Amino acid sequence: MNLNNGLRYEGMRKKLVDGLKIKGIRNEKVVEAIRKVPRHLFMESTFINFAYKDQAFPIGAGQTISQPYTVAFQTQLLQVKKNDKILEIGTGSGYQTAVLCELGAKVFTVERQKELYVKAQGFLPEIGYNPACFFGDGYKGLPAFAPFDKILVTAGAPTVPENFKQQLKIGGRLVIPVGNEKHQDMLLIIRTTEEDYKIEKCGSFVFVPLLSGTVNF
Repeated sequence: MNLNNGLRYEGMRKKLVDGLKIKGIRNEKVVEAIRKVPRHLFMESTFINFAYKDQAFPIGAGQTISQPYTVAFQTQLLQVKKNDKILEIGTGSGYQTAVLCELGAKVFTVERQKELYVKAQGFLPEIGYNPACFFGDGYKGLPAFAPFDKILVTAGAPTVPENFKQQLKIGGRLVIPVGNEKHQDMLLIIRTTEEDYKIEKCGSFVFVPLLSGTVNF
């Protein structure tokens, strides 16, 4: 990337985060992380000129790179602290993963689409992010590495999988879109005791569906 392009993209990212602030993203650390992560590097070449528009775009394997507002909104709900141990369900392009890493979290991310897993696992370290990447069925979570301080789900589920609730620390936060394929409620779930959870609805969104079962090779 030449210097002119670098400055161009930096200016476009600033314009993007200014728009996110207007839409209600108030957490300055989240805003700064969005400003720093080079979203254009996560895009298919067909869409690269639109990388800093606040829209979702296809990334292959029937998946999308989330709208920046959605990434910022979910991340803000998580209340990420440095060194938080975070489980991300659905690596996708790796853009949300990078934002979590930029915030100083220790990220464990699961992807069931082999094509996307291989790409993200190789690419993220190249641009300075080093999450633990796993290929598998995200519905299962990662019980071997539980419990987690935070869990973020980047696909819409019909219900909240019990696996996720059980892999959350007491006091931990789970952010997950729940509903049908056309509409989901963004839920913030806080584990208050071993058996109890506080659930809050935080707006309506549309995500690709969270799939279970055999992973795709």
